[in-house]
Amino acid sequence: MKQMTPRQIVKELDRYIVGQKRAKKAVAIALRNRWRRQQVVGKLRDEIMPNNIIMIGSTGVGKTEIARRLASLASAPFIKVEASKFTEVGYVGRDVESMVRDLMDTAVTMVEREKEEEVIELAELLANERILDILFPDDHKNDPKQSNELKERHERTRDRIRKKMDKGEFEDKMIEVEISNDPMIGMQIFGPMGMEDIGMNIKDMISGHLPKSKRTKKMTVAESREVLIESEAEKLIDHEEVIRIARERTENNGIIFLDEIDKVVGKDGSVGPDVSREGVQRDLLPIVEGSNVNTKYGIVSSDHILFIAAGAFHASTPSDMIPELQGRFPIRVEMDKLTKEDFVKILTHPRSALIKQYTALLGAEGVALEFNDAAIKAVAELASDVNSKMENIGARRLHTIMTTLLEKPLFEQPKRGEKKIKITAKVVKDSLDGIVEDPDLSRYIL
Repeated sequence: MKQMTPRQIVKELDRYIVGQKRAKKAVAIALRNRWRRQQVVGKLRDEIMPNNIIMIGSTGVGKTEIARRLASLASAPFIKVEASKFTEVGYVGRDVESMVRDLMDTAVTMVEREKEEEVIELAELLANERILDILFPDDHKNDPKQSNELKERHERTRDRIRKKMDKGEFEDKMIEVEISNDPMIGMQIFGPMGMEDIGMNIKDMISGHLPKSKRTKKMTVAESREVLIESEAEKLIDHEEVIRIARERTENNGIIFLDEIDKVVGKDGSVGPDVSREGVQRDLLPIVEGSNVNTKYGIVSSDHILFIAAGAFHASTPSDMIPELQGRFPIRVEMDKLTKEDFVKILTHPRSALIKQYTALLGAEGVALEFNDAAIKAVAELASDVNSKMENIGARRLHTIMTTLLEKPLFEQPKRGEKKIKITAKVVKDSLDGIVEDPDLSRYIL
């Protein structure tokens, strides 16, 4: 993150998300602060706690999209979890500590991938040598009586085969490759909390001590190369170092996006399924505050993990959360409601804009899809109108309208002779006006 200033982070987010300047600024500052803390020398570094963020806004305004794009920007372990999946200890569901375990798993995968890239060239070289051994085995390799002349002749022949292999002459040749089978451990572990993780830990422990069986499999040289490169890379990587780096990244740079936080916030006096909601908040509190969590890679501290929470808060407010948890999310950002102008930008501006997506889909059929400015404005006005009359689902309304509008061309293509489809304001009006004017139809279709 040291290469990106908060302004640059916001600029990068602007390429994908329309509006929401306050949320982007808050996230950008929080991300940059992760790097700034790393530059602090001495004991003060451990005292600097992350300022967790809570984003408040209705569905479809960009909360999850900000998190998703943040994941690609942050060169740090990142996971998105749904708060509604967690339950109080004693109820059926995942325990809150599993989010830290998942974050650590993500970090290990990330570091493994980086380490694989570092050793990939050597792994390719070793894999090719193993293929050569299969194509041209040396039956007298361990024979001490083998003459030097025989060794030299074997090496010359091997070099000729290597040159042919480098030219791709053996790519389709079938060979037998010996591959390892991980021992399958069939068991289910039941425990009071985190039982799925306990089960995985015991499986890993037992499988690590059992001998790995080997089997031969027939495949082409091209297919075997991929398998053997992966096998050789696995041997070259120092897994203890991977775990050490992953734990350090998780503890100092990890980010957890806690979505649907409002689903575990209930009004006072609630009964029935709500009884465990406050319990989930109490269980979340030590994780967000900072505690040690047991994972299959060792103990991981959550003291400096950044938590970004988000929720619509239709039936509740952040002040309905237990006070201790409120205090752990000091930065609160209210998301802006989307306007007609925002819808126009969403349809055209981002790199992954809806119109660009549908243009690419129909482009696969050899058909050019074109929207004129009037058509784009008409779609935006319809989306805004339907959101105001029914449930406001933000930018997601554009998906329903665009799918309904383009249903016919998407169904009929490929159509002989049709190379261009032009969408005008009249086409939008003719296709959707009847549905919008009929309340029953619009409720079910849009």
